[in-house]
Amino acid sequence: MADSEQERAPRGIDTSRPSVSRVYDFILGGKDNYASDREAARRAMEVAPDAPQAARANREFLGRVVRFLAGEAGIRQFLDLGSGLPTQGNVHEIAQSVAPGAHVVYVDHDPIVLVHGRALLAVDDTTTVVEADVLDPQGILHNPEVRRLIDFDRPVALLMFGILHHLSDEQDPRGITRRLMDRLAPGSYLAVSHFHNPGPELPEVSRQAYAAEKVFNETMGTGRWRTREEILAYFDGLEMLEPGLVPLPEWRPDDSDQATPGITYHTFVGAVARKPE
Repeated sequence: MADSEQERAPRGIDTSRPSVSRVYDFILGGKDNYASDREAARRAMEVAPDAPQAARANREFLGRVVRFLAGEAGIRQFLDLGSGLPTQGNVHEIAQSVAPGAHVVYVDHDPIVLVHGRALLAVDDTTTVVEADVLDPQGILHNPEVRRLIDFDRPVALLMFGILHHLSDEQDPRGITRRLMDRLAPGSYLAVSHFHNPGPELPEVSRQAYAAEKVFNETMGTGRWRTREEILAYFDGLEMLEPGLVPLPEWRPDDSDQATPGITYHTFVGAVARKPE
């Protein structure tokens, strides 16, 4: 680790090991990352050279989903898990541009996200960032800062963009999602983006997915490219919105979209669903 990096890292931040949020920050062109993160990103881009475009497609998917939820769906509360480092087009900026006063809670377990997020939100009384772990859904639901801004008797948008594929099967991402959705009021929404392995239907893409999964596990100890059926299981009991589970650029595309993912097109998918009354 370079001395200069140690000096500029917030106290208590281990920069010797890559962080998912910081790797993603680097791929998006951000500056809040360190040598270990850049090396992990470099290895990922050897397997998937269009990874920056895939990351951009995820941000554009996020924007379209949040605009829909705050606008057409009338949602005024957003719980964003695994939010990552602040970047252009944050959830609160998008939601509040459509519905001023919408409440947004960001949740991430990386302490550097808390440092940067609180600086960004220093004067915002409708938005906060909480350091918590998605592996502890009850801890999130009962967190005082979460409960200060989120009324669980009213519909909530649960946003899980690019987080569930970083949980192993043993960590039970489906069960975690179910426990969170069970607590939310009818009329709430679940939005997910997830790394996808299409299997024998697209053998060349499937090989690329396995290679990328191997790199993520070697560099960050995390990453699971799941099948379509496994991803759809997160939405059991919910009403899937059209067009269903699709590659990110295909979910209600917009004229302002710019991402042009190549080989990663079929390995990053997303969907939105509603909890029935």
